[in-house]
Parts: sequence; structure tokens; C-alpha cells
Amino acid sequence: MTATTSRKRALTDFFPSDKQKKARTSPSPASSPSVSVGRPWSSHPTYPFPVPHLPTHISEKLSECPSIDGQTINDQPDLDLLYFQPFVAKSVEKDLFDFLRSQLFFYRVQYKIKRGGIETQINTPRYTTVFGLDETSRFAPDGSIVEAATSEPVAPNKYPTCKPRPLPQCLDELRKITEVFTESTYNFCLVNYYATGADSISYHSDDERFLGPLPSIASFSFGAKRDFLMKHKPLPPKDGGSVAAEVNNAKPLKLPLASGDMVLMRGKTQANWLHSIPKRKGGDSDRGRINITFRKAMVKGGTENYYQYNVGSGGVWKWDDQKKDMRPWQPNGEE
Repeated sequence: MTATTSRKRALTDFFPSDKQKKARTSPSPASSPSVSVGRPWSSHPTYPFPVPHLPTHISEKLSECPSIDGQTINDQPDLDLLYFQPFVAKSVEKDLFDFLRSQLFFYRVQYKIKRGGIETQINTPRYTTVFGLDETSRFAPDGSIVEAATSEPVAPNKYPTCKPRPLPQCLDELRKITEVFTESTYNFCLVNYYATGADSISYHSDDERFLGPLPSIASFSFGAKRDFLMKHKPLPPKDGGSVAAEVNNAKPLKLPLASGDMVLMRGKTQANWLHSIPKRKGGDSDRGRINITFRKAMVKGGTENYYQYNVGSGGVWKWDDQKKDMRPWQPNGEE
């Protein structure tokens, strides 16, 4: 595997003055609305409960990210990765993992698909949650949704299948830093919690049209170490001749993602490569893993897709620190 190393840069490289720093980190459409200003938590009508802000010691450590130089991996056809081992320092990654697992709300999504005229129910093999809004809209300071182009309230039926919600401060802080060091912007945050090694995600690519032709997706890993597998999509020989032969000879890739690591997938990667988190038995995999991905949806179809497959219509789950497990959450605190 051929890798080149990018120079480690601090935030001061980008923000030589307070004025510039303020301008660069001002809220984007994905950011927490001002309904939480002056309070130590983020709140929104779509949240089942408020989400606390990051503890000060975690915020201070995040401002020092990345912890190490990123490695460029592009020695295979159509592959373009930037790999940080780690991005978030070891001195704080566990605290961040524990905080996010205990304070965010999750869902165990179920949905139905039709294949060959047969309807099948899918039970998502992990816990999920999502925040954000596509480029055609944005959150106003009061938390309402307005058109990005006009700042006018969106039509009541613009998002008929979902209720978009902004990123809480604890995720938005990480988004802002990620944008600086990936030179990309993001309006969505997807969070997956893999409770044990039995939780997984099969081979897939994030190549939906609503992400645009060359999407950048920043993927963070916290908690248990899990293998991140990648393989090139096969090409029929008749479609590419020697090109197809080169592609089909591309070597599979395995990245042992540890807590605090981040992989940026960019360029042609999503269009041509598949990735997965396979099931694993025993060991470190059973102590839980959180995956956070930042991405950018261009049209409202992206918003509807992300909420359908990461929230759905099921109940809310929250970490129970006494039972050391995700438990169904109820407004009155009963299970």
C-alpha cells in the first residue's frame, strides 16, 4: 500500500487572527440553531430530549486536532483516501466515545423493501441516528426550516416523510474541525452504534445521486477497534478491456480502525469502491463502537432518504449506564 503523508496543521495555520477564525467557524446550515444559546445543551422540537454540550476538556482537546498527519492512499484504481491514525487524540477519544454513547438518542430502524415482487422486512443490525438538512434548505436561528435561496419558510409539504433536525453542538464542533482539515463542507451527520461484534453493515457504497458526482465523506471511529473492508466494484471484461482487467485485479483493502481514527473517502472512491464493517466475535468488538460520518446532501431527496433509513418510525433508544446497554427510552423515564 503506497501512502503519502500530509503535513500536520493546527487550527492557527488557518485562523491567524480571531476575526478570521470567527468567520471560518460561523454556523452553516447544518449547525445547531440558536435555541440552545446560553444553555449548556442543544434542544429542538424534533429532539426527544436535550443533548448536552461537550464538556470543556473535550472541546479543548478537539481544538488541537488532528492528532497526527493524515496518509493519502491512492495506489489502487479510482481510490482516494486520507487516513488519520488517529485524528482525535488518545487522551480524549475514550471520553468522547463515552459522552456520545450516553447522551445521544438512537433508533433501531426497521423498513420494508420489494425484490422481485416479494416484500421483505429489514431489521437494521446496528443503532442509528441522523442530523442535518440538504443544500436547498437551512435552519433559521429559531430552529425552523427556511429556503436556502430566499430565507422564506419552506412549504409545509416539502419534507412530507421526515422531520429534519439540526446537529447538536457536540457533533457540530467536530464537523467544523473536520471541514477545515478535509477542505470540504458537510450538512449531514450520520451516527451508527455497533453494540457488539454481531452488529455490522454489509458491502455498499455511498454513491447516491443526491451526494453529487465526487462526494467527500469523513468517517470517524470511536470505541472498539473494527475492521473496515474495501473492494473495487467489478467490471465486466467486455466493458473495459484492459481497464476492466486492471480494476478486477485491484487488491481488497483492510483498515483496522481504532478509536479516534478517521478515514476521508473522496474523489471517485464512492462511485467505484464498496466498503463494509463485517461481523466479529469476542474480544474488543463487544465493547461497542460509534461511527460518525459527515457528508453533504445536495437535494431534498437526500434528506428524506437519510431520515427514512436512520430514524424510521420506531422508538427511541438511549444508553443505560447502570445496565451497560441500549434501552428503550420513554418521556416519563420508564422502559
